[in-house]
Amino acid sequence: MRTQTRDIQQHLTPPKALDLLADGNRRFVKNLRYNRDLLEQVNETSEGQFPFAIVLSCIDSRTGAELIFDQGLGDIFSVRVAGNVINDDVLASMEFACQVAGSRLIVVMGHTRCGAVTGACSDLHLGHLTALLGRIAPAVREVKRTGGGELPEAAFIDRVALENTRQQMREILERSPVLAELFTAGKIGIAGAMYAVESGEVTFFEQAFQTPAPATPMVAVR
Repeated sequence: MRTQTRDIQQHLTPPKALDLLADGNRRFVKNLRYNRDLLEQVNETSEGQFPFAIVLSCIDSRTGAELIFDQGLGDIFSVRVAGNVINDDVLASMEFACQVAGSRLIVVMGHTRCGAVTGACSDLHLGHLTALLGRIAPAVREVKRTGGGELPEAAFIDRVALENTRQQMREILERSPVLAELFTAGKIGIAGAMYAVESGEVTFFEQAFQTPAPATPMVAVR
């Protein structure tokens, strides 16, 4: 499996970047992961990195993005925070990945049986965790508003995890003019995803891509 290079990265479209992640997850689920020479990739990436995507996921020990998308060293940026919530530092990391390092895709990935979401649903208060769970509270309210409060507890928590992922995904372009401009220009795409801890399968939803505007033709001046 080739290590990501500048040339590969520059020729990737945002939809193709999503395909690479989806293909990797299918290999993971089937236990057909690529046989990589990681030490060789250490050497090949020692002078630079050209990841094609950045994935925001939860800190849950079962949701390591490189593993579940079958990616090697230098392939993707991985940002992890409990409940896969957005804050200024996460947005700064995404701006670096896309504007500076050239990544083509942002993925926000929640997961089933999420402990942070469970805490938000039970209105847990605990040190600094209180403020973090407050970022998930709007998703709890939205699921209750739309009738999800009648669901069994486990199903309700998973529904909130999905809604939270959707809300965090939308917040990215609302809060970051840098990323919004890249998205509008068709240079990056954004997608929501849910990882099933029961099966290892990732389901993508609300994929958003813009078609790049055609270049303005040059007009000879005589």
